[in-house]
Amino acid sequence: MLDELKEEAIVNRVGGRFKLSTMIQKRLAMLSQGAKPLVNTRHTDKMAIVLQEILDDKIFLDKTGAIQARAKNEMDATRRAMEGDISGELGAD
Repeated sequence: MLDELKEEAIVNRVGGRFKLSTMIQKRLAMLSQGAKPLVNTRHTDKMAIVLQEILDDKIFLDKTGAIQARAKNEMDATRRAMEGDISGELGAD
């Protein structure tokens, strides 16, 4: 689980080590206060849940520094953009 923190990919995904640390701390607090996990997992370890949420691109820090959950269509758009397929976003309904 903590091996993910050694990878630069997770650091780059969130925009740096400071943001990663902030996201982890804030989301751990939310889970400890009773928030529901945003990923399906067998883990009961809150740290593992937070890391999986970050890796699955389920959460992000907004401009105010608050944790936000990504909307399903936003996650799909992000995934398509990362894969280079943005045709669905350009009005090809």
